[in-house]
Amino acid sequence: MVQRTVTIYTDDLTGTEGEDIATHAFSVDGVNYEIDLGPDNYQKLLDVLGPFMGAGRKVNGGGARRIVKRAQSGGTDAAKVREWAQSQGIEVNSRGRIPADLMEKYQAAH
Repeated sequence: MVQRTVTIYTDDLTGTEGEDIATHAFSVDGVNYEIDLGPDNYQKLLDVLGPFMGAGRKVNGGGARRIVKRAQSGGTDAAKVREWAQSQGIEVNSRGRIPADLMEKYQAAH
């Protein structure tokens, strides 16, 4: 039997699916956010934040424009992680990025 895993990347704003969706991180008032966006919506984010980033100061060499590589998951199937988390009584969103601590727990259990 052949098994094939398909990963579908989805823009968190529009629900649009595509290979060019990437995770972007930003921070406001000490709260870190990550959002999966296609190129057009990422440009909209940069257009809105641009004047503030230009007037602001970078802290710790990081910044609001950091791109999180999808390879962090190590190729782990997100659907399987979500299924496992739910079976363990762990709340997890049905779409979007899986938190790193949850990925670590999943990988430790497998």
